[in-house]
Amino acid sequence: MPGSVPPATAVDDVAPSPVAVSGPAHLLRVTLLMAGSCLPILGAVLIAPVLPKMQDHFASTPGAEALVPLALTVPALSLALLAPFAGVIVDRVGRKRLLIVATVLYAVFGTAPLYLDSLGAIIASRALVGVAEAAIMTSCTTLIGDYYSGHRRVKYLALQTMCASASATVFFVLGGALGSTGWKAPFWIYAVSLVLAPLMATALPHPAARATVDETPAEAGPRRAFPWRQLAAICALTFFGAMVFYTVPVEMSYLLDDLGVENSGVIGLSTAVASAATVGGAIAFARLKRSPDPMLPVVLALCAVGFGLMFLAGNAPLLVVGAVVNCLGTGLLLPALLTSAMSRLSFEDRGRGTGLWMAAFFGGEFVCPLVLLALESAVGSLAAAVGVLGLAAALVAAGLWAARRRAGAVGPRPLPEQVA
Repeated sequence: MPGSVPPATAVDDVAPSPVAVSGPAHLLRVTLLMAGSCLPILGAVLIAPVLPKMQDHFASTPGAEALVPLALTVPALSLALLAPFAGVIVDRVGRKRLLIVATVLYAVFGTAPLYLDSLGAIIASRALVGVAEAAIMTSCTTLIGDYYSGHRRVKYLALQTMCASASATVFFVLGGALGSTGWKAPFWIYAVSLVLAPLMATALPHPAARATVDETPAEAGPRRAFPWRQLAAICALTFFGAMVFYTVPVEMSYLLDDLGVENSGVIGLSTAVASAATVGGAIAFARLKRSPDPMLPVVLALCAVGFGLMFLAGNAPLLVVGAVVNCLGTGLLLPALLTSAMSRLSFEDRGRGTGLWMAAFFGGEFVCPLVLLALESAVGSLAAAVGVLGLAAALVAAGLWAARRRAGAVGPRPLPEQVA
Protein backbone atom coordinates (compact mmCIF):
# COMPACT_ATOMS: atom_id res chain seq x y z
CA MET A 1 0.00 0.00 0.00
CA PRO A 2 1.33 3.46 -0.82
CA GLY A 3 0.64 4.58 2.71
CA SER A 4 3.29 2.21 4.01
CA VAL A 5 6.16 4.23 2.53
CA PRO A 6 8.59 4.86 5.38
CA PRO A 7 9.97 8.34 5.95
CA ALA A 8 13.36 9.49 4.77
CA THR A 9 15.56 11.84 6.71
CA ALA A 10 15.77 15.53 5.94
CA VAL A 11 17.43 16.39 2.68
CA ASP A 12 20.71 18.13 3.42
CA ASP A 13 24.01 18.45 1.62
CA VAL A 14 25.61 15.83 3.78
CA ALA A 15 28.35 15.05 1.26
CA PRO A 16 30.04 17.03 -1.47
CA SER A 17 29.04 16.54 -5.07
CA PRO A 18 31.58 14.48 -7.08
CA VAL A 19 31.41 17.02 -9.93
CA ALA A 20 31.72 20.80 -10.13
CA VAL A 21 28.52 22.62 -9.17
CA SER A 22 29.34 25.94 -10.80
CA GLY A 23 31.02 27.28 -13.93
CA PRO A 24 30.52 26.69 -17.67
CA ALA A 25 31.12 22.92 -17.49
CA HIS A 26 28.44 22.58 -14.80
CA LEU A 27 25.99 24.70 -16.81
CA LEU A 28 26.55 22.62 -19.95
CA ARG A 29 26.17 19.36 -18.00
CA VAL A 30 22.85 20.43 -16.48
CA THR A 31 21.62 21.75 -19.85
CA LEU A 32 22.37 18.43 -21.55
CA LEU A 33 20.66 16.41 -18.81
CA MET A 34 17.58 18.62 -19.00
CA ALA A 35 17.54 18.52 -22.81
CA GLY A 36 17.80 14.74 -22.73
CA SER A 37 14.96 14.57 -20.22
CA CYS A 38 12.76 16.58 -22.61
CA LEU A 39 13.19 14.14 -25.52
CA PRO A 40 10.52 11.70 -24.24
CA ILE A 41 8.15 14.67 -23.84
CA LEU A 42 8.84 15.62 -27.45
CA GLY A 43 7.88 12.09 -28.45
CA ALA A 44 4.65 12.30 -26.47
CA VAL A 45 3.21 15.58 -27.81
CA LEU A 46 5.00 16.66 -31.01
CA ILE A 47 2.77 14.84 -33.48
CA ALA A 48 -0.51 15.39 -31.60
CA PRO A 49 -1.51 18.37 -33.80
CA VAL A 50 -1.02 16.39 -37.05
CA LEU A 51 -3.03 13.30 -36.06
CA PRO A 52 -6.11 14.48 -38.04
CA LYS A 53 -3.94 14.91 -41.16
CA MET A 54 -2.43 11.46 -40.61
CA GLN A 55 -5.96 10.12 -40.26
CA ASP A 56 -6.90 11.62 -43.62
CA HIS A 57 -3.73 10.32 -45.30
CA PHE A 58 -4.30 6.74 -44.13
CA ALA A 59 -8.10 6.84 -44.47
CA SER A 60 -8.03 3.83 -46.79
CA THR A 61 -5.98 1.73 -44.36
CA PRO A 62 -8.13 -0.79 -42.43
CA GLY A 63 -8.38 0.16 -38.75
CA ALA A 64 -6.79 3.59 -39.28
CA GLU A 65 -9.15 5.22 -36.78
CA ALA A 66 -7.61 3.16 -33.98
CA LEU A 67 -4.08 2.85 -35.36
CA VAL A 68 -3.34 6.54 -35.98
CA PRO A 69 -3.90 7.60 -32.34
CA LEU A 70 -1.74 4.61 -31.38
CA ALA A 71 1.16 6.33 -33.14
CA LEU A 72 0.99 8.99 -30.42
CA THR A 73 0.59 6.74 -27.39
CA VAL A 74 2.68 3.65 -28.21
CA PRO A 75 6.02 5.28 -27.22
CA ALA A 76 4.70 5.77 -23.67
CA LEU A 77 3.63 2.13 -23.55
CA SER A 78 7.05 0.97 -24.77
CA LEU A 79 8.73 3.24 -22.24
CA ALA A 80 6.62 1.89 -19.39
CA LEU A 81 7.27 -1.74 -20.35
CA LEU A 82 10.99 -1.39 -21.01
CA ALA A 83 12.17 1.16 -18.43
CA PRO A 84 12.92 -1.55 -15.82
CA PHE A 85 15.13 -3.38 -18.32
CA ALA A 86 16.79 -0.09 -19.27
CA GLY A 87 17.50 0.40 -15.58
CA VAL A 88 19.26 -2.96 -15.33
CA ILE A 89 21.32 -2.16 -18.43
CA VAL A 90 22.19 1.25 -16.98
CA ASP A 91 23.69 -0.41 -13.91
CA ARG A 92 25.59 -3.00 -15.96
CA VAL A 93 26.97 -1.14 -18.99
CA GLY A 94 27.12 2.40 -17.63
CA ARG A 95 24.82 5.40 -17.65
CA LYS A 96 26.78 7.60 -20.05
CA ARG A 97 27.39 4.91 -22.67
CA LEU A 98 23.74 3.88 -22.83
CA LEU A 99 22.59 7.51 -22.94
CA ILE A 100 24.77 8.32 -25.97
CA VAL A 101 23.74 5.22 -27.93
CA ALA A 102 20.05 5.74 -27.13
CA THR A 103 20.20 9.42 -28.12
CA VAL A 104 21.54 8.49 -31.57
CA LEU A 105 18.91 5.75 -32.00
CA TYR A 106 16.22 8.22 -30.96
CA ALA A 107 17.00 10.27 -34.08
CA VAL A 108 17.08 7.18 -36.31
CA PHE A 109 13.72 5.82 -35.10
CA GLY A 110 12.11 9.25 -34.66
CA THR A 111 12.74 10.36 -38.23
CA ALA A 112 11.80 6.97 -39.73
CA PRO A 113 8.22 8.06 -40.67
CA LEU A 114 9.76 10.57 -43.09
CA TYR A 115 10.56 7.71 -45.48
CA LEU A 116 8.03 5.07 -44.38
CA ASP A 117 4.73 4.71 -46.26
CA SER A 118 3.07 1.93 -44.26
CA LEU A 119 1.04 2.86 -41.18
CA GLY A 120 2.06 -0.40 -39.53
CA ALA A 121 5.75 0.37 -40.12
CA ILE A 122 5.31 3.88 -38.73
CA ILE A 123 3.72 2.52 -35.56
CA ALA A 124 6.58 0.01 -35.23
CA SER A 125 9.09 2.86 -35.53
CA ARG A 126 7.16 4.76 -32.86
CA ALA A 127 7.41 1.76 -30.56
CA LEU A 128 11.18 1.81 -31.10
CA VAL A 129 11.18 5.52 -30.22
CA GLY A 130 9.72 4.46 -26.88
CA VAL A 131 12.58 1.98 -26.43
CA ALA A 132 15.12 4.78 -26.93
CA GLU A 133 13.12 7.07 -24.65
CA ALA A 134 13.20 4.48 -21.88
CA ALA A 135 17.00 4.38 -22.03
CA ILE A 136 17.37 8.17 -22.30
CA MET A 137 15.02 9.07 -19.45
CA THR A 138 16.39 6.40 -17.14
CA SER A 139 19.99 7.37 -17.89
CA CYS A 140 19.44 11.12 -17.44
CA THR A 141 17.59 10.71 -14.16
CA THR A 142 20.15 8.22 -12.86
CA LEU A 143 22.99 10.60 -13.74
CA ILE A 144 21.30 13.41 -11.80
CA GLY A 145 21.25 11.08 -8.81
CA ASP A 146 24.91 10.16 -9.41
CA TYR A 147 26.27 13.67 -9.86
CA TYR A 148 24.38 15.42 -7.06
CA SER A 149 23.27 14.73 -3.50
CA GLY A 150 21.06 16.28 -0.85
CA HIS A 151 19.44 19.59 -1.69
CA ARG A 152 21.24 19.85 -5.05
CA ARG A 153 19.66 16.58 -6.11
CA VAL A 154 16.23 17.88 -5.06
CA LYS A 155 16.88 21.08 -7.02
CA TYR A 156 17.81 19.37 -10.27
CA LEU A 157 15.07 16.73 -10.10
CA ALA A 158 12.60 19.60 -9.66
CA LEU A 159 14.25 21.40 -12.60
CA GLN A 160 13.75 18.24 -14.65
CA THR A 161 10.01 18.45 -13.97
CA MET A 162 9.96 22.16 -14.80
CA CYS A 163 11.71 21.62 -18.12
CA ALA A 164 9.48 18.70 -19.05
CA SER A 165 6.30 20.66 -18.26
CA ALA A 166 7.43 23.78 -20.12
CA SER A 167 8.71 21.83 -23.13
CA ALA A 168 5.36 20.09 -23.57
CA THR A 169 3.73 23.42 -24.43
CA VAL A 170 6.60 24.42 -26.73
CA PHE A 171 6.59 21.11 -28.59
CA PHE A 172 2.83 21.20 -29.04
CA VAL A 173 3.02 24.65 -30.63
CA LEU A 174 6.04 23.65 -32.73
CA GLY A 175 4.34 20.49 -33.95
CA GLY A 176 1.27 22.46 -34.93
CA ALA A 177 3.29 25.07 -36.81
CA LEU A 178 5.32 22.50 -38.74
CA GLY A 179 2.24 20.36 -39.31
CA SER A 180 0.69 23.14 -41.37
CA THR A 181 3.13 22.20 -44.15
CA GLY A 182 2.30 18.48 -44.02
CA TRP A 183 1.83 15.70 -41.48
CA LYS A 184 5.40 14.39 -41.90
CA ALA A 185 7.15 17.70 -41.22
CA PRO A 186 7.23 17.48 -37.38
CA PHE A 187 9.22 14.25 -37.56
CA TRP A 188 12.29 16.23 -38.66
CA ILE A 189 12.58 17.61 -35.10
CA TYR A 190 13.68 14.18 -33.84
CA ALA A 191 17.01 14.76 -35.58
CA VAL A 192 17.92 17.30 -32.87
CA SER A 193 19.20 14.43 -30.74
CA LEU A 194 22.08 14.02 -33.21
CA VAL A 195 23.33 17.39 -31.95
CA LEU A 196 23.00 16.33 -28.32
CA ALA A 197 24.81 12.97 -28.59
CA PRO A 198 28.35 14.26 -29.31
CA LEU A 199 27.97 16.98 -26.67
CA MET A 200 26.96 14.34 -24.12
CA ALA A 201 29.96 12.21 -25.09
CA THR A 202 32.39 15.06 -24.37
CA ALA A 203 30.73 17.06 -21.59
CA LEU A 204 29.25 14.41 -19.26
CA PRO A 205 31.78 12.82 -16.88
CA HIS A 206 31.61 9.17 -15.95
CA PRO A 207 29.99 8.95 -12.48
CA ALA A 208 31.81 7.32 -9.58
CA ALA A 209 30.26 5.50 -6.65
CA ARG A 210 30.45 7.09 -3.20
CA ALA A 211 29.78 5.78 0.27
CA THR A 212 26.39 6.32 1.85
CA VAL A 213 25.83 8.72 4.71
CA ASP A 214 25.86 6.34 7.61
CA GLU A 215 28.29 3.81 6.15
CA THR A 216 31.45 3.26 8.15
CA PRO A 217 34.61 1.68 6.69
CA ALA A 218 33.90 -1.53 8.57
CA GLU A 219 30.39 -1.68 7.15
CA ALA A 220 31.22 -0.66 3.61
CA GLY A 221 32.08 -4.17 2.39
CA PRO A 222 28.75 -6.04 2.17
CA ARG A 223 26.34 -4.69 -0.40
CA ARG A 224 22.88 -4.04 0.96
CA ALA A 225 19.89 -5.80 -0.60
CA PHE A 226 17.83 -4.02 -3.23
CA PRO A 227 14.99 -2.17 -1.42
CA TRP A 228 12.16 -3.96 -3.24
CA ARG A 229 9.53 -3.39 -0.58
CA GLN A 230 10.15 0.32 -0.11
CA LEU A 231 10.47 1.00 -3.83
CA ALA A 232 7.35 -1.02 -4.63
CA ALA A 233 5.34 1.25 -2.33
CA ILE A 234 6.72 4.38 -3.97
CA CYS A 235 6.15 2.97 -7.46
CA ALA A 236 2.54 2.13 -6.62
CA LEU A 237 2.02 5.69 -5.43
CA THR A 238 3.79 6.99 -8.55
CA PHE A 239 1.49 4.98 -10.85
CA PHE A 240 -1.50 6.67 -9.24
CA GLY A 241 0.29 10.02 -9.16
CA ALA A 242 0.92 9.83 -12.92
CA MET A 243 -2.83 9.54 -13.54
CA VAL A 244 -3.35 12.62 -11.37
CA PHE A 245 -0.51 14.39 -13.19
CA TYR A 246 -1.80 13.77 -16.72
CA THR A 247 -5.52 14.32 -16.21
CA VAL A 248 -5.50 18.07 -16.86
CA PRO A 249 -3.20 18.00 -19.93
CA VAL A 250 -5.16 15.15 -21.50
CA GLU A 251 -8.73 16.09 -20.60
CA MET A 252 -8.80 19.90 -20.28
CA SER A 253 -9.92 20.52 -23.86
CA TYR A 254 -12.77 18.02 -23.50
CA LEU A 255 -13.90 19.54 -20.21
CA LEU A 256 -13.94 23.01 -21.75
CA ASP A 257 -15.83 21.68 -24.76
CA ASP A 258 -18.45 20.22 -22.42
CA LEU A 259 -18.89 23.74 -21.00
CA GLY A 260 -19.44 25.15 -24.49
CA VAL A 261 -15.95 26.54 -25.10
CA GLU A 262 -15.04 25.71 -28.70
CA ASN A 263 -12.49 28.41 -29.51
CA SER A 264 -9.14 26.67 -29.93
CA GLY A 265 -7.27 29.80 -28.84
CA VAL A 266 -9.13 29.93 -25.53
CA ILE A 267 -8.60 26.21 -25.00
CA GLY A 268 -4.89 26.55 -25.74
CA LEU A 269 -4.52 29.52 -23.40
CA SER A 270 -6.37 27.75 -20.60
CA THR A 271 -4.15 24.68 -20.92
CA ALA A 272 -1.04 26.89 -20.99
CA VAL A 273 -2.11 28.64 -17.77
CA ALA A 274 -2.53 25.27 -16.05
CA SER A 275 0.83 24.11 -17.40
CA ALA A 276 2.44 27.24 -15.95
CA ALA A 277 1.07 26.26 -12.55
CA THR A 278 2.85 22.90 -12.85
CA VAL A 279 6.10 24.74 -13.48
CA GLY A 280 5.36 26.98 -10.48
CA GLY A 281 4.86 23.95 -8.25
CA ALA A 282 8.19 22.48 -9.39
CA ILE A 283 9.92 25.80 -8.68
CA ALA A 284 8.44 25.82 -5.18
CA PHE A 285 9.66 22.27 -4.62
CA ALA A 286 13.18 23.22 -5.71
CA ARG A 287 13.30 25.78 -2.90
CA LEU A 288 12.50 23.22 -0.21
CA LYS A 289 15.29 21.96 2.03
CA ARG A 290 13.63 18.97 3.66
CA SER A 291 12.62 15.41 2.92
CA PRO A 292 9.69 15.23 0.45
CA ASP A 293 7.89 12.38 2.23
CA PRO A 294 6.06 14.45 4.88
CA MET A 295 4.61 16.74 2.21
CA LEU A 296 3.09 14.00 0.04
CA PRO A 297 -0.27 13.88 1.89
CA VAL A 298 -0.61 17.67 1.63
CA VAL A 299 0.35 17.70 -2.05
CA LEU A 300 -2.16 14.97 -2.93
CA ALA A 301 -4.82 16.80 -0.93
CA LEU A 302 -4.10 19.93 -2.98
CA CYS A 303 -4.52 17.91 -6.19
CA ALA A 304 -7.81 16.56 -4.84
CA VAL A 305 -9.08 20.08 -4.11
CA GLY A 306 -8.28 21.09 -7.68
CA PHE A 307 -10.19 18.10 -9.04
CA GLY A 308 -13.11 18.98 -6.76
CA LEU A 309 -13.28 22.51 -8.14
CA MET A 310 -13.16 21.15 -11.69
CA PHE A 311 -16.01 18.77 -10.89
CA LEU A 312 -18.14 21.59 -9.44
CA ALA A 313 -17.27 24.12 -12.16
CA GLY A 314 -20.27 25.35 -14.10
CA ASN A 315 -18.23 27.79 -16.14
CA ALA A 316 -14.84 28.00 -17.79
CA PRO A 317 -13.16 30.43 -15.32
CA LEU A 318 -13.86 28.18 -12.33
CA LEU A 319 -12.69 25.17 -14.32
CA VAL A 320 -9.40 26.94 -15.05
CA VAL A 321 -9.02 27.85 -11.36
CA GLY A 322 -9.49 24.21 -10.41
CA ALA A 323 -6.98 23.13 -13.05
CA VAL A 324 -4.43 25.65 -11.76
CA VAL A 325 -4.84 24.39 -8.18
CA ASN A 326 -4.47 20.80 -9.34
CA CYS A 327 -1.43 21.53 -11.51
CA LEU A 328 0.25 23.44 -8.70
CA GLY A 329 -0.06 20.23 -6.71
CA THR A 330 1.18 18.00 -9.53
CA GLY A 331 4.19 20.27 -10.00
CA LEU A 332 5.10 19.47 -6.40
CA LEU A 333 4.04 15.82 -6.62
CA LEU A 334 6.27 14.52 -9.41
CA PRO A 335 9.66 15.69 -8.06
CA ALA A 336 8.60 14.70 -4.53
CA LEU A 337 7.93 11.13 -5.65
CA LEU A 338 11.11 10.91 -7.70
CA THR A 339 13.29 12.38 -4.92
CA SER A 340 11.74 9.99 -2.42
CA ALA A 341 12.60 7.03 -4.66
CA MET A 342 16.15 8.22 -5.37
CA SER A 343 16.89 8.70 -1.66
CA ARG A 344 16.49 4.96 -1.13
CA LEU A 345 18.84 3.78 -3.90
CA SER A 346 22.56 3.14 -3.68
CA PHE A 347 24.85 3.79 -6.66
CA GLU A 348 24.86 0.12 -7.72
CA ASP A 349 21.06 -0.05 -7.77
CA ARG A 350 20.15 3.45 -8.89
CA GLY A 351 19.68 2.58 -12.57
CA ARG A 352 17.42 -0.38 -11.84
CA GLY A 353 15.43 1.58 -9.27
CA THR A 354 15.04 4.57 -11.57
CA GLY A 355 13.87 2.27 -14.37
CA LEU A 356 11.18 0.80 -12.13
CA TRP A 357 10.05 4.27 -11.13
CA MET A 358 9.90 5.36 -14.79
CA ALA A 359 7.86 2.27 -15.65
CA ALA A 360 5.36 3.14 -12.94
CA PHE A 361 5.09 6.76 -14.02
CA PHE A 362 4.70 6.20 -17.76
CA GLY A 363 2.42 3.24 -17.11
CA GLY A 364 0.16 5.61 -15.20
CA GLU A 365 0.37 8.08 -18.09
CA PHE A 366 -0.70 5.41 -20.57
CA VAL A 367 -3.72 4.21 -18.59
CA CYS A 368 -4.87 7.70 -17.52
CA PRO A 369 -7.26 8.33 -20.45
CA LEU A 370 -8.47 4.73 -20.32
CA VAL A 371 -9.30 4.99 -16.61
CA LEU A 372 -11.11 8.28 -17.09
CA LEU A 373 -13.03 6.85 -20.05
CA ALA A 374 -14.17 3.93 -17.90
CA LEU A 375 -15.13 6.26 -15.06
CA GLU A 376 -17.03 8.50 -17.48
CA SER A 377 -19.05 5.53 -18.66
CA ALA A 378 -19.79 4.57 -15.07
CA VAL A 379 -20.73 8.00 -13.65
CA GLY A 380 -22.15 9.70 -16.74
CA SER A 381 -19.83 12.63 -17.46
CA LEU A 382 -16.14 13.48 -17.72
CA ALA A 383 -16.45 16.11 -14.98
CA ALA A 384 -17.90 13.50 -12.64
CA ALA A 385 -15.09 11.11 -13.56
CA VAL A 386 -12.56 13.80 -12.60
CA GLY A 387 -14.46 14.21 -9.33
CA VAL A 388 -14.13 10.49 -8.62
CA LEU A 389 -10.39 10.68 -9.27
CA GLY A 390 -10.25 13.65 -6.90
CA LEU A 391 -12.00 11.60 -4.23
CA ALA A 392 -9.46 8.81 -4.76
CA ALA A 393 -6.61 11.33 -4.39
CA ALA A 394 -8.13 12.57 -1.13
CA LEU A 395 -8.39 9.02 0.21
CA VAL A 396 -4.77 8.26 -0.72
CA ALA A 397 -3.70 11.50 0.97
CA ALA A 398 -5.61 10.51 4.11
CA GLY A 399 -4.03 7.05 4.03
CA LEU A 400 -0.53 8.50 3.74
CA TRP A 401 -1.18 10.93 6.59
CA ALA A 402 -2.54 8.17 8.83
CA ALA A 403 0.41 5.92 7.98
CA ARG A 404 2.87 8.65 8.89
CA ARG A 405 1.07 9.25 12.17
CA ARG A 406 1.30 5.55 13.02
CA ALA A 407 4.94 5.42 11.99
CA GLY A 408 5.71 8.41 14.19
CA ALA A 409 3.95 6.80 17.14
CA VAL A 410 6.15 3.71 17.07
CA GLY A 411 9.34 5.68 16.42
CA PRO A 412 10.48 4.14 13.12
CA ARG A 413 14.13 4.00 12.23
CA PRO A 414 14.62 6.67 9.55
CA LEU A 415 15.95 5.69 6.18
CA PRO A 416 19.21 7.49 5.41
CA GLU A 417 19.57 9.85 2.52
CA GLN A 418 21.73 8.15 -0.11
CA VAL A 419 24.28 10.57 -1.44
CA ALA A 420 26.19 8.26 -3.73
